[in-house]
Amino acid sequence: MTLMAKSNGIEIAYDSFGAPGDRPLLLIMGLGSQLVHWDEEFCELLAARGHHVVRYDNRDVGLSTHLTEAGVPELVPGAAAPYLLSDMADDAAGLMDALGWPAAHVLGVSMGGMIAQALAIGHPDRVLSLTSIMSTPGPDVGPPTPEAMAALFSPPAPDRQTAVERALEVWAVIGSPGYEMDRERIAKVAGLAYDRAYDPAGTTRQLAAILASGDRTEGLGGLTMPALVIHGEADPLVQIAGGRATAAAIPGATLLTYPGMGHDLPRPLWEEIMDAVTAVQGRPSAAAAG
Repeated sequence: MTLMAKSNGIEIAYDSFGAPGDRPLLLIMGLGSQLVHWDEEFCELLAARGHHVVRYDNRDVGLSTHLTEAGVPELVPGAAAPYLLSDMADDAAGLMDALGWPAAHVLGVSMGGMIAQALAIGHPDRVLSLTSIMSTPGPDVGPPTPEAMAALFSPPAPDRQTAVERALEVWAVIGSPGYEMDRERIAKVAGLAYDRAYDPAGTTRQLAAILASGDRTEGLGGLTMPALVIHGEADPLVQIAGGRATAAAIPGATLLTYPGMGHDLPRPLWEEIMDAVTAVQGRPSAAAAG
C-alpha cells in the first residue's frame, strides 16, 4: 500500500517491507525512476534479512509532488535548476522524520546514489551506513558513452505502448551485457510507471539538479560512517570511473565491481549484493576505526 508523508514542503509517496522494529533501510531510486523500479522481491529479500525497508518516489516522479510550475529547465552549462540534489536529500531526511527514524542505513542507485551521498554529507547524523551503487561523485566523472547518452535523451513517448517499447530499447543499451535481460519485468514495470505518472518534464528537472549540483568529492572526504560502493564494470551510463572515484573519496569505503554488470541490478547478483549491504552495516565508522 502506497502511503503519503509531508516532507520538506512537499508530499512524498512511499511504501515499506518488513517489521518496523527491524534495521531501517531507505532505498533511493535514480533519474526518472519510481519506487516501483525497486523490484518487490529485492525488497522482500532485504526485509527477510532483518531490515525495515522503505522505498519512495523522489520529487517529480510517481505519486510524489511534481513541481510542474517550475517548467522545463535548459540543460546547458551554468543554467539555473529549480532545485538541487541537496534539496532531494532534504526530502529524504524529511521522510525519515515522518517515519520516526532518527537515522537509517541508506542505499541509493544512480541519481539515488548521488542523493544518498548528499544526504550523508548534509545530514551525517541521519546515515548509519551508506551504500552507493552505479553512481558518481559528480556529473563529469564517469560520463555516459555516446550510445547511453542517446538512450538517456530518447524523445518523450506519446502513449503507454511507446513508453514500454522505449523502456525495452533503453535497457537493451544500458543494462547488463553479461546477464539475460528480463524483458517481461521491464515491460511490466514500465507500464506500471506510466500508469502511476508519466512526466518527462519532471525527469528533466531532476537531470538539471544533477548538472547544477557540482562535485561532492570534498564533502565525501569528511564522511565517517561505514560506506560501500558497488559498480558494474560494463556500465555505459555511469561508467566505472564514477564508482572508483566515489570509493576513493570516502574514507574506508569498500569498493565492489562486477564484470558484465551494466546500469541495473542483475538478479543473479542480488544475494551477493545483499550480503555486502548487510556486512557494511556492522562495520565500525571511519572515526571509530581511526
